[in-house]
Formats: sequence, C-alpha cells, structure tokens
Amino acid sequence: MNIAEGSGKFSKPDRKNYFTTARESVFECVAIFDTLHDTSEIKTEDFEKYLKDADEMSRILYTMIKNLS
Repeated sequence: MNIAEGSGKFSKPDRKNYFTTARESVFECVAIFDTLHDTSEIKTEDFEKYLKDADEMSRILYTMIKNLS
C-alpha cells in the first residue's frame, strides 16, 4: 500500500519516504514469518519462499529509494 501511495506523490522526497516505509514493512513481515515458522504455523518450504520473496522486494525498494536520492 505504501508503494502505491508513494507512486502518487510528485516530489522525490515524498516518494522516497513512502518507499522507505514500504521497505520497513517488508522487514516487519519477515519478523511475522519468523514467528509463524517458529510456532510451526507455516511449513519450512513456505517460510523459505516468503523470505526469498521478501528479499527480492527489499532489494527492489532499495534500488527505488537509491534512485530518488
């Protein structure tokens, strides 16, 4: 949602702020995945896929943030 909201902003600092918040949210999701995995709520293969997807999203957002600096 932060990515979508940030895409609608006109200034680079505004977009950068929303994309940074989106990247922070990815890290929050990883913490949730860790908890779900630790409590056996999700399978290891699903956990690993989620981590891989989160890593990719984090890298994409990092590049987007860096390009706005």
